[in-house]
Amino acid sequence: MVNCFAMQNSVERGLGDERNRTSGAEPKYLVKTVARAAELLEVLAAGGPGAGLSVTEVAQRSGVSKSAAFGLLQTLRHYGLVADEGEGMNRRYRLGMSLARLGDRAQAQVSLRDVARPLLRELTAATGMASRVAVPQDGQAVILDQVDAGGGLRLDLRMGARELPHCTGIGKALLAAMPEEEAREIVARTGLPRRTSRTITDEATLFSHLADVRATGYALDDEEDADGIFCIGSVVRDHRDRCVGAISITGLKLDLSGWRFRELGLQVRDFADRISQSLGHGNAGATPESRTTATAGS
Repeated sequence: MVNCFAMQNSVERGLGDERNRTSGAEPKYLVKTVARAAELLEVLAAGGPGAGLSVTEVAQRSGVSKSAAFGLLQTLRHYGLVADEGEGMNRRYRLGMSLARLGDRAQAQVSLRDVARPLLRELTAATGMASRVAVPQDGQAVILDQVDAGGGLRLDLRMGARELPHCTGIGKALLAAMPEEEAREIVARTGLPRRTSRTITDEATLFSHLADVRATGYALDDEEDADGIFCIGSVVRDHRDRCVGAISITGLKLDLSGWRFRELGLQVRDFADRISQSLGHGNAGATPESRTTATAGS
């Protein structure tokens, strides 16, 4: 579920003085009335499910006068962005359903490939390794886009290629994000073919490994798909907390140490979180514990 109601206390403390903190760096064409309306919507979102907020509560939490809050609420209500219930002093305000319609249209206009591309370039520049983005399809990872590392090494990372779910970093990341029953169905269908001497071919071992992937937020293919090659993948989630794809980096193993794999894994995970945030996911940057909880409930 999208974390629309998290960090309520932070919102209540922060929105009122946000303009004071950023007054020296406001965008040139910032329209303050529109900015206040946007802040007010965030206040209503942080209010959580239930009866909604009174105009007094909205004013206090957004740091504006009661009359200004009332005017903004009525304007947003006119466009269906805010809804109200009750009369007089008992009137309560909540988010309007027009936001759901606009949210669906916004998501329909978002291309995972377009969102990921600039961040893949940044990831490749940061790690010196080729990076990819893939989507799940029929139990496998289908490559949408890639950014080559350049230099003398050229890996065969073809767009449209399919990656096996049990022995590749990007495939294991996607497999770990699924409910276990669905993941087991996929493994039963695709099997656990041995690709190298390091490929996991035992189902119990694989699912124990996937539990570690969920805990850390990234999956490591340590020469499991091709000798001398490693791949690290992490999933991307959308505004509904659905796993919509994954990104990965690929390189030569050489003499990389365990700590370096972890360092790279955290980098990949952080970039996946940034892409997720661009797609509206509310848990981007979450802790491993909350990742596990969110995945288990997906």
